[in-house]
Amino acid sequence: MNVELNDELDRRAAKHAALSDPTRIRIVDMLTLGDLAPSELQAALEAPSNLLAHHLGVLERAGLVARGRSEADKRRTYVHLVRDALDGLVPGRAQPASRVVFVCTANSARSHLAAELWATASSVPAASAGTHPAESIDAGAVAVAHRRGLDLHEARPRGLQEVLSDGDLVITVCDNAHEELGARSRLHWSVPDPVRVGTDAAFDAAFDDIARRIGDLAPRIVAS
Repeated sequence: MNVELNDELDRRAAKHAALSDPTRIRIVDMLTLGDLAPSELQAALEAPSNLLAHHLGVLERAGLVARGRSEADKRRTYVHLVRDALDGLVPGRAQPASRVVFVCTANSARSHLAAELWATASSVPAASAGTHPAESIDAGAVAVAHRRGLDLHEARPRGLQEVLSDGDLVITVCDNAHEELGARSRLHWSVPDPVRVGTDAAFDAAFDDIARRIGDLAPRIVAS
């Protein structure tokens, strides 16, 4: 593990430690809306001045808040949230990839939906494949894609060996595929198979699950 990564982890740990107290979380919540003088914070929190000073000191040392002098009453200060203070609290290091490849067993539903959804969220190219591809896309996948504004009518299942290239980030969206691929699966999303159930509700649930995961991951993947 390199020095830069260690430093980043130390900074994140310090922020998490500073936010381990409910009062300090309340202070940060209020400061996301606007700047406040210590006296205003004290009144809102109904906290003694010495306790507030302690909490602000902890937040300042963690790099979460800072103070600025009032342009009107020079004796007065305002506490503000440091720009990008909350960045990194949730793991967010960028990862490079030349392409993202979504894999399930049949490449007939989840992996195709994932690739189509990815294209709406990221400029990094995406593809899909199956460890044991079916002959055609499942009708339920085509239908849910249509309901959500995507088009799978021209999609066709393909085998993993036909698709995979060096530099691809492989994401399995099927437990069977993940357990078959082992270490070749860089990331795994355990999305229940809607084809087994066959209902619109099952396909909608799978679509929503994949869409949420893509929304979380896409900003963290950069083109290599």
